[in-house]
Amino acid sequence: MMNRSLFLLLFALILIPSSHALSADEFVVDRFSKETESSGIPKGWKLLEFKNITKKTRYTAEHSANNFFVKAVSENSAMGIYKEVHLDPKEFPLLIWRWKVENVLKNADATQKSGDDYAARIYVAFEYAPERASFWEKAKYGALRLAYGQYPPQGVLNYVWDNKLPKEKSLDNAYTERAKMIVVESGTEKVGEWVWEERNVYEDYMRLFGSEPPRISFVAIMTDTDNTGESAVAYYDDIVFKAKR
Repeated sequence: MMNRSLFLLLFALILIPSSHALSADEFVVDRFSKETESSGIPKGWKLLEFKNITKKTRYTAEHSANNFFVKAVSENSAMGIYKEVHLDPKEFPLLIWRWKVENVLKNADATQKSGDDYAARIYVAFEYAPERASFWEKAKYGALRLAYGQYPPQGVLNYVWDNKLPKEKSLDNAYTERAKMIVVESGTEKVGEWVWEERNVYEDYMRLFGSEPPRISFVAIMTDTDNTGESAVAYYDDIVFKAKR
């Protein structure tokens, strides 16, 4: 089993251009359609792969009653998909989406690297802001930019469907304190149901990182089971940022 870090993985991402529906009060990441990339994932998204993990989670565009969504199937595997989003979280702080899982993971444990798996999660990654960085942070991020071709994120919020932790529980990712885990659903009560979620990413960042958030750089979704060796199926739809009401 690979000792991987979400934060280190994101160093290697090369973001791609994308377009979004934008109005005065909302920024649509994706409501999805039948359009796909050659790999079968939704149009405008890119694979978020982990080095040395050979089994990949499968993402496909599916539809039911004329509505399109993403289906993720993970069988002892890990991979995500992401989409570039350059957005001010103070202007559009509300992240709204809906998701559904067919099961939760029996042996997942968010406090341990060996249990860092989730039936469903959505990441929000924030840009590195050099003007706010200390001397040592600038040196570290500068070295990483030389190695990987771009700066890594300043921080990442992970909204997860956990197996046992209580809703609203927040904790550091098992691999790095630069990624925060926030439990928005837990357990089996809502398995098999589409569930709407809403989070204030600006407030979550302020609370967990203790500082003003920089701009959002991308959004990712992932269903992964490589640490526990289990299987999971999840569905994602209607991912939108909105201005505060």
